[in-house]
Amino acid sequence: MVSHKTPRIFSVLFVFFACFVSPSFSRVSLSVFPTTLTRANHTVTVRWSGVDSPSDLDWLGIYSPPESANDEFIGYVFLNASDGWRSGSGSVDIPLVNLRANYAFRVFRWKREEVNYRHHDHDHNPLPGTRHRLAASEEVRFEAAAGPDQIHLSFTDREDEMRVMFVTADGAESFVSYGLDAARLDHLAATAVRRYERKDMCDFPANSSIGWRDPGSIHDGVMKNLEKGKKYYYTVGSDAGGWSPIHSFISRDGDSNETIAFLFGDMGTYTPYATFYRIQEESRSTVKWILRDIESLGDKPMFVSHIGDISYARGFSWVWDEFFNQIEPIASRIPYHVCIGNHEYDWPTQPWRPEWSYGVYGKDGGGECGVPYSIRFKMPGNSSFPTGTGAPDTQNLYFSFDAGVVHFLYISTETNFLRGSDQYNFIKADLENVDRNKTPFVVVQGHRPMYTTSNELRDAPMRERMLENLEPLLVQNNVTLALWGHVHRYERFCPLKNFRCADVTSNFTSIGGAPVHLVIGMAGQDWQPIWEPRPDHTDVPIYPQPERSMYRGGEFGYTRLVATREKLTLSYIGNHDGQVHDMVEILSGQILKSVDDNGKILESGGDGVLVEAVLPWYVKATSVLVVGILVGYVLGLITRCKRDSLERSQWTPVKSEET
Repeated sequence: MVSHKTPRIFSVLFVFFACFVSPSFSRVSLSVFPTTLTRANHTVTVRWSGVDSPSDLDWLGIYSPPESANDEFIGYVFLNASDGWRSGSGSVDIPLVNLRANYAFRVFRWKREEVNYRHHDHDHNPLPGTRHRLAASEEVRFEAAAGPDQIHLSFTDREDEMRVMFVTADGAESFVSYGLDAARLDHLAATAVRRYERKDMCDFPANSSIGWRDPGSIHDGVMKNLEKGKKYYYTVGSDAGGWSPIHSFISRDGDSNETIAFLFGDMGTYTPYATFYRIQEESRSTVKWILRDIESLGDKPMFVSHIGDISYARGFSWVWDEFFNQIEPIASRIPYHVCIGNHEYDWPTQPWRPEWSYGVYGKDGGGECGVPYSIRFKMPGNSSFPTGTGAPDTQNLYFSFDAGVVHFLYISTETNFLRGSDQYNFIKADLENVDRNKTPFVVVQGHRPMYTTSNELRDAPMRERMLENLEPLLVQNNVTLALWGHVHRYERFCPLKNFRCADVTSNFTSIGGAPVHLVIGMAGQDWQPIWEPRPDHTDVPIYPQPERSMYRGGEFGYTRLVATREKLTLSYIGNHDGQVHDMVEILSGQILKSVDDNGKILESGGDGVLVEAVLPWYVKATSVLVVGILVGYVLGLITRCKRDSLERSQWTPVKSEET
């Protein structure tokens, strides 16, 4: 006999489904094409139809792996991104990177009364809700033989080598095949394999199900016995797993009389979808213009210097995959060098956390604690620092190399740099042993700036320690340029020593003991307070631009360094037009300046090499004028040496408050 309770049970179930399952679910159609992707064809078109009463809060979630929970999407796109979305139908095209797992898509209805402003993204916009799922797509996969990706080059400690790193899904045996002829890659190098695990992450979100994705296996191969300044061709992979396209690079040439580099900080990553943190859309323009420069400069050795805040993954693993795919067109052609920033490392449990730094360091690393940065890159040298968690040591902290006529030194502002530390001792020894006959210019780079006029109060204690511990090393060893990121603006200072300008012109020499400091953190990230505004005039900084700040601006871009034995030129390229918006030229050695009867500035060389443009004047000058200049130079040199000697023995920063 059928119980009288049965209809009541069905009524309860009907009410349940009516409340928690959208009535549109069975009628919404969601499709994706193609369902198999390759390296060359990795954009999918997602189509939907049948959405009743469309709302501008309806959204499409992107999932990898497909079995991820509804609230563990890697990204989302609102349906109103499609023309005609009000009809309940539409489509979007989404480029996908190979995450070594399949993708799937889901459509959700998000009601305004369900908006939770406590569950928000980096800009405090509420993250979309997942209570009402309307449809789910079939899965999308990358073909098995798509080959390795995320290819990037870097220098080793040997001039006749070039390192190449890349990612595979399974870590199977892979190689680097290379040679001077693209049709005959007759050299083969094996690769070592490293990876990191979820347990190596130190906190949320990096070690959570919402942030963690398998990073794949990172391969590391070294091409050896390279001839100087030659164009080499290479491919990476294996017969079993597939090979990458053939790439090329120009090998190092220590005898070159020219150095070319692209330098910036804080670039970050563009993703074709919104995610838990703000993306850096402007980073695409930075990559575009650097590629333009690489093409126009031709087959010359050059490299990239990215000084901290690399991908801005901040614990969301797939952002690293997006970043390396974004830079691959550059990094597969020229070496890509990095130093560590707060968004790679910063976390409360980091081992070095002196009492004065508690306002400096926070949770900017997203629980990664330097591990992805340390494994995915391999810079010259062997610097490392224990994580204190059992995870692999933090690496790529401080190192140096010569490139043509410039010596480049990279430092870590995130680990101990105080007098007596391992890093301090390395910096001191490195600068003291530079051969200025070989490399007349010295460039030091680190993430957090020693000098800035930004409204960055949090780092004031760190700048005080940098001025106290590191600036004397830069001054005493005649560093040419000091480049910093962290502040997402461009700012160029005069040649500085202890807050004092040695020169306020735009063209000067590499003056002994007065490095030119520049902040170059303008490559992509824009979430940054700038100069503190006046309460009554919000468009005017409360602190007028001081004399030492020669140029500052808020435009995105990068810097391009071109140096010969005679002159170093650093240009600031704006992303909005690809043109030079600021430039500084620094002559090698010591230059004396005088003015002729017509007001023309005359220059001659001291210990350094003369600039070619001033040689004709030198040849034509009278012997009396030459003698006068030499006497003046000697007297000036004696005076300067006495002054520098006194300052070195009694070094006291004259100013430490926020500017």
